[in-house]
Amino acid sequence: MNKNEILWWDRKRTIFGLPLSFTVYTLTGEKLLIDTGFLNKKQEEIMLFRITDVTLERKLFQRIFGVGTIHCCSADKTTPEFDIKNVKNSQEIKELLSKEVFRERKANRVSSREILYDDEEHE
Repeated sequence: MNKNEILWWDRKRTIFGLPLSFTVYTLTGEKLLIDTGFLNKKQEEIMLFRITDVTLERKLFQRIFGVGTIHCCSADKTTPEFDIKNVKNSQEIKELLSKEVFRERKANRVSSREILYDDEEHE
């Protein structure tokens, strides 16, 4: 598999589960990109091996419109927590993300112990 290959992408969905947002999520084999904004654009890049926890939340209105929010915790200093908000097929996307995180952590030989401590804590 090509690490730059796009495995999934979607827009944040708003009212009635429609993709009327300027937030775009892109998952590749090694990172998750979160693009936001229309006039002023911002791109967050989170390396998958840095993600430590993935949780799915589907409130009543989200279940009605077939969307969900995936909450992620990471060891990334600039983005320690983030949400993939209101995406379709959220259960499948959470499973795909978890699988890719595990694969990347294994490929990069990252253990839980290495993620829990950063270099500043050891000095």
